[in-house]
Amino acid sequence: MKLLAPLFDANRRWAADAVSADPEFFARLEAIQAPQYLWIGCSDSRVPANQITGLKPGEVFVHRNVGNVVVHTDLNCLSVLQYAVDVLGIRHVMVVGHYGCGGIKAALAGRSLGLIDNWLRHIQDVAERHADILSAQPDDVARERCLSELNVIEQVRNVARTTLVGDAWRRGQPLALHGWIYDLGDGQLRDLEVSLTGQAPPDAVVAAALEAVRGRYGIG
Repeated sequence: MKLLAPLFDANRRWAADAVSADPEFFARLEAIQAPQYLWIGCSDSRVPANQITGLKPGEVFVHRNVGNVVVHTDLNCLSVLQYAVDVLGIRHVMVVGHYGCGGIKAALAGRSLGLIDNWLRHIQDVAERHADILSAQPDDVARERCLSELNVIEQVRNVARTTLVGDAWRRGQPLALHGWIYDLGDGQLRDLEVSLTGQAPPDAVVAAALEAVRGRYGIG
């Protein structure tokens, strides 16, 4: 008896449907990978990059981890970023968080979950950096939504500070960074207005985006 047979059956149906709609579909995928976008998102199974953006297989390069965190010692994330920028020549890096994120909730709750506590420490650092905004929120839901946005903005700053992106900008490579948030409640992406191109000082753009968060969450 084959394990997970329903998944294999579904795969065969999907492949047959793809060829029926476009006989050259797999031939094109096999021949070349030339995406213009790198999606750095959360591992959450409810946030599939291709479906959310309406992009086809081969059109978006994806890296996912718990809480869409970019850490300068994470060779996995940095290797994906380097390959995307230097080899694939992608033009846009989107850091995408989402409301209702389990990593955000766990970071705020502070309960010990085991090994992942070390990873969540990066999100908790963001929370501590912006404790004044979070402490002013009326309830846990508001704090979680607010931290989800703050975390995205801080991770975009981290991407901008990598040597990989700095080198790309210095050599004039067209590369833009973006910070988005996805709402599970309505399926909509929202731009957090923290797009960086290397033309303006990253810290100034980040500061403006953080000030916008303060305004949205009632911090004057």
